Amino acid sequence: MTKETLKKFLKEGEGFNVEFKECIDGLNNSVYETVCSFSNRYGGHLFLGISDDGNILGVNPKIIKDMKKNFVNMLNNPQKISPSLFLNLEEIEVDDKIVLYVYIPQSSQVEMCSNKIYDRTEDTDVDITKSVDLVGNLFSRKSSTYTEHQIFPYVKKSELRLDLMPRIRNMAISHHPNHPWENMNDMDILKSAGLYEEDKIKGIKGFNLAAILLLGNDNLIKSCAFTYVTDAIFRKENLDRYDDRLMVSTNLIESHDLLMSFIEKHTLDKFFLIGIQRVSVRSWIARELVSNILMHREYASVSFIFFQSQPIEIGT
Repeated sequence: MTKETLKKFLKEGEGFNVEFKECIDGLNNSVYETVCSFSNRYGGHLFLGISDDGNILGVNPKIIKDMKKNFVNMLNNPQKISPSLFLNLEEIEVDDKIVLYVYIPQSSQVEMCSNKIYDRTEDTDVDITKSVDLVGNLFSRKSSTYTEHQIFPYVKKSELRLDLMPRIRNMAISHHPNHPWENMNDMDILKSAGLYEEDKIKGIKGFNLAAILLLGNDNLIKSCAFTYVTDAIFRKENLDRYDDRLMVSTNLIESHDLLMSFIEKHTLDKFFLIGIQRVSVRSWIARELVSNILMHREYASVSFIFFQSQPIEIGT
């Protein structure tokens, strides 16, 4: 968030996805209600140290560190926010005053604040807990949202592993010799693959979660998909323990390679012929296993998928 962008928000004032809070000497409950309502609707920008009419008051510099710490702790306290959210406050200095800012993305799940459900209407956080129709509509809206299409408007192209693009292009061409990606630049390929999108309803555009998972650097993936990790465990001697383990949290393209190598390291590849050609049955099975585990899972929340066989177990 830049000073220029902040001034633009101040000029436009509070609205459907913008909220100002004074919070000069600490955080109040309404902060978490707004976090909850933004998460349940379409996301939003939350500023602390600004009055409702857009005047910069600034937060007390002596307690900024405690405010940032308390904000993180409360978002990870199930008694306050459930499911937990992993967000951090950013400091912005304007006219010798400090404003705290956080962008709250839309959650794939229904968020609750102090066991109440809040939704965003105009510039107000509304408690809809007792409204069966409104809560039902909220759950219906969440269930129809594909997490991989969630747009992260502040992700930069420089944060993506574009060094992997030649490999992606070559894979496409090897399967289809006249593939149109052969003559496209990297950005055109990303748009063609649906990894860069524009949301006409929210008025935002940028790289989506699918792009981040496929091509993001490790720090970017950790900040946008904080629950993502694939845990591969090899068990042979004592099934109550493990003989080897690999935890993978890098991009999905290199994760596939690492998990394939882990399986090849610990399993036999018996001789097998189809006609007169030798084939690797192990590679076929491992490729299907790894591909399905990486593809068919929810990256916005913690999930566990176990494959059990002898002598290997893969878990995510």
